[in-house]
Amino acid sequence: MNEQGSPVKVADIKEGSRNLTVVGKITEIGEARTVTTRFGPARVATGILEDETGSVRLNLWREQIDKIRVGDTVKLENAFARVFNNQNELNIGKDGRITILTRA
Repeated sequence: MNEQGSPVKVADIKEGSRNLTVVGKITEIGEARTVTTRFGPARVATGILEDETGSVRLNLWREQIDKIRVGDTVKLENAFARVFNNQNELNIGKDGRITILTRA
């Protein structure tokens, strides 16, 4: 597990990891859809984050969807990993942050 700060590689992301910092390139962003959460309706889209070790699904919520574009290199801070449909997924919690390092 990585403590906030030093980035982990995609290949090293394990289910249940928290407080992750991950740097990679956005290679895909799916169509945004509206889902019902316990807090009410919310927009969500699934993206793909890639580095030299592999790729991982990335769930983007609300304003995160509009902030990044395919081809951007980003740094995710305070991300967490969980498994959905037998696939690792990254999520950025309410305390997390997406920083664009290079714009596509």
